Amino acid sequence: MTTQAETHTQIAAEVAGLKVNALQDGSGPNIVVLHHSTGSPGWIPFYDHLAENHTVTVMDMPGYGQSERPAWARHPRDIAIMLHSAIHKMGIDTDAHLLGLGFGGWVAAELASMHLHGLDSLILVGAAGVQPEEGEIADVIFYEFEEYVKLGFSSDEAYAEVFGDEAAPELKELWDFSREMTARLTWKPWMFNRQLPHLLSEVETPTLLLWGENDRVTPLGVAEVYDASLPNSTLQVLDGLGHLVELESPQAAADAVSAFIAGL
Repeated sequence: MTTQAETHTQIAAEVAGLKVNALQDGSGPNIVVLHHSTGSPGWIPFYDHLAENHTVTVMDMPGYGQSERPAWARHPRDIAIMLHSAIHKMGIDTDAHLLGLGFGGWVAAELASMHLHGLDSLILVGAAGVQPEEGEIADVIFYEFEEYVKLGFSSDEAYAEVFGDEAAPELKELWDFSREMTARLTWKPWMFNRQLPHLLSEVETPTLLLWGENDRVTPLGVAEVYDASLPNSTLQVLDGLGHLVELESPQAAADAVSAFIAGL
């Protein structure tokens, strides 16, 4: 998988004595992106599509990538509080849409629950954070890199189109570093917060729930719980795609996000 991080602006803010880093490009209304539990791989085609009409800011969440690690953090809500401050300090909290991918979707939902009126929209893409009525969210701790990321695609062939025969060593290093932080934040219970559905009932922010039809990481049952919990949500399922819709079909994922924002 190729990325183009060097061509985009790097910005940073200090929160609780730690640096929070981000990549930024584009112009227009703000879209703030929170990455998966595997960390941010850099600037990907999905962001290029979004940046055609928006200012896209891709955060390295605290403890991931180039953002410094809060050794004291023990819950995604801790990360959400830090990001609330970082987004404000970066000046990207007005005319803003918050987009969370996977684990980043959980953090985004936590942030939305405490910042009820400051977002134009919330976009959760294959988000963790709530417990499905049937099945479970895949446990990253029990997988090696290739098998977990392959689980995020609709097929091994779709994985190979993005990552080739073998993923780059730096992506595997990012995975190991990110997995340790994820374990600190999400271990008990794994990848969901029993309190979150109750808090989401007060979130009036227009919300898009964007899911792959064949998501094997956060099953559609998770989306259904979010949809039942949020009073102003829309569930859209992308046919034939897996968990990593932004990698497997970046144009389709970006089109869905852009159409949702345009329709507000």
